[in-house]
Amino acid sequence: MADSPFPNGNGGAAAQPNDLAPTLNALAQYAKDLSFENPNAPRSLQPHQGQGPQINIQVNVNARQLAEADFEVDLRLEGDAKIGADVLFAFELTYSGIFRLLNIPQDQIHPAVMIECPRLLFPFARQIVADAVRNGGFPPLYIDPIDFVGLYRQKAVEAQAQAGQPNA
Repeated sequence: MADSPFPNGNGGAAAQPNDLAPTLNALAQYAKDLSFENPNAPRSLQPHQGQGPQINIQVNVNARQLAEADFEVDLRLEGDAKIGADVLFAFELTYSGIFRLLNIPQDQIHPAVMIECPRLLFPFARQIVADAVRNGGFPPLYIDPIDFVGLYRQKAVEAQAQAGQPNA
């Protein structure tokens, strides 16, 4: 059998480890925890006069290292809709993914894990929330895009402020 001019079988020369471009691959993604509550049904499903509901949403990102290049990232979305003090619905979703980061400089791994990974998870989590709210009897709730860079910076400022505070 003759030597192939394409040693890696896909039309390109075999790459050496030092020649590889930075990569971020999603190995798996899954709903780790999902809760939807419609505590005042069927009353909450009746038409309401006046203003629409007040929607509150909180976003949090957590990560843990599983192996040298593998990370589990959790995107947590919590929210509710209220009219006055009455809760129409509430939801909690932890949508997670396993990501492999290769050839990324050490000082860029944390931002990649905390910004790029949740950015990849968000469209799927957004659809799960929309479907859960719709299945609960309400119009689907499509969460606005999230600025994960801004969220990352906000968490960094909070961490620095906590580090500067003496323990009580």
